[in-house]
Amino acid sequence: MNKTFKIYAVIFIVVMVILALLEVNKKETTNWRKNFDINEKSPFGLFVFNNEAKDLFKNKLKKIEQTPYEYYNQHKKGIHNIVVIENKIDKESWKKILDQVSNGSDAMLIMERSMPKEISDSIGYYDSDISFEEENVLKLTDKKYQNDFIKLDKFPSGRGFSFIKPQIEILGKTVERKNTDQANFIKVKFGKGNIYAHCEPLFLTNYYLLKPGNVKYTQDVFSYLQDRETVWFVPSNTKASRFFMRFVLSNPALKYAWWVLLGGLTLFIFFNAKRKQRVVAVIEPLRNTSLDFVKSIGNLYLQEGDFHDMMAKKAQYFLNKVRMDLLIDTQQLDSEFAKKLQLKTGKTIEMIDEAIVLIKKAQDPYASVMKEDLARINKLLDEILK
Repeated sequence: MNKTFKIYAVIFIVVMVILALLEVNKKETTNWRKNFDINEKSPFGLFVFNNEAKDLFKNKLKKIEQTPYEYYNQHKKGIHNIVVIENKIDKESWKKILDQVSNGSDAMLIMERSMPKEISDSIGYYDSDISFEEENVLKLTDKKYQNDFIKLDKFPSGRGFSFIKPQIEILGKTVERKNTDQANFIKVKFGKGNIYAHCEPLFLTNYYLLKPGNVKYTQDVFSYLQDRETVWFVPSNTKASRFFMRFVLSNPALKYAWWVLLGGLTLFIFFNAKRKQRVVAVIEPLRNTSLDFVKSIGNLYLQEGDFHDMMAKKAQYFLNKVRMDLLIDTQQLDSEFAKKLQLKTGKTIEMIDEAIVLIKKAQDPYASVMKEDLARINKLLDEILK
């Protein structure tokens, strides 16, 4: 075991000990989010109501995870009750529910934010925020239920029904100290059946159902439904149940262990998984022999002493560059040519005239060329083309 591995092992153990101490001393925090989840035991989940629902509906309750549109397309139902609690309803599903109600079924909709506009348009009301009070009381208007009420002391929605049409019957109200009573539970006749709408689902949550005396209010609300088969449309949990890590992540201890394991593996990979490979042999790049070739050719000409031929080739190369790059005709090396070359290159006319004299000498096969002439033309022509 090398020294580096020991250091990493110590760091990993220290991290685990710190996490364990934090977990032991951690205070349980309460999740006050309004989730309305039938499997959630937090204050605003529906775990208690879900467990008691069968008794409430006298074992005639059927929970459906499909949308109403899918369910009624697959099943032909007789007269029955329909219950929807904080579950989104699309337009097509709402049409299916209205078809069932018009044939004699009753629908109970208990929603705070999920009630779509199509529902309010069909029933004939508008839902709106009526209050921002921290406490209010839910009461039923029927005299036989006047002693059965529920006090909402945590996060009431403040929702209510307004602009209610005359044919709508008000079954329940929200009572507050500083505001007038507002309708929160209504009934409307639709075809052969009835639609009940309640805009404060908090009374069904764990927090309020576990308080003494509050169950009676819930029983009163559902007593408006007749004693017959009830279909409760609940949100689908199929996606969550298929997740293979759901059990681990739902348990705090297992969740911390899982994250510690992932953290340890990450540290190990980061510090120890170094790239290992064989030594790559150094390959010398190919030599550029062009310069050597030029030097060899130059030495050959010097040894032969043929300065005239070298001077002629230099002149030929220069004139070709003038034609291609400066677009000047080189047929006549006269004053017109010199003037154009001087304008294009910006060199002095004296330098250009001297270069023309040397070029003509290089083109003359009978001219006597010295080594000095070759050196001079080479310098002049290179200077002009700079």
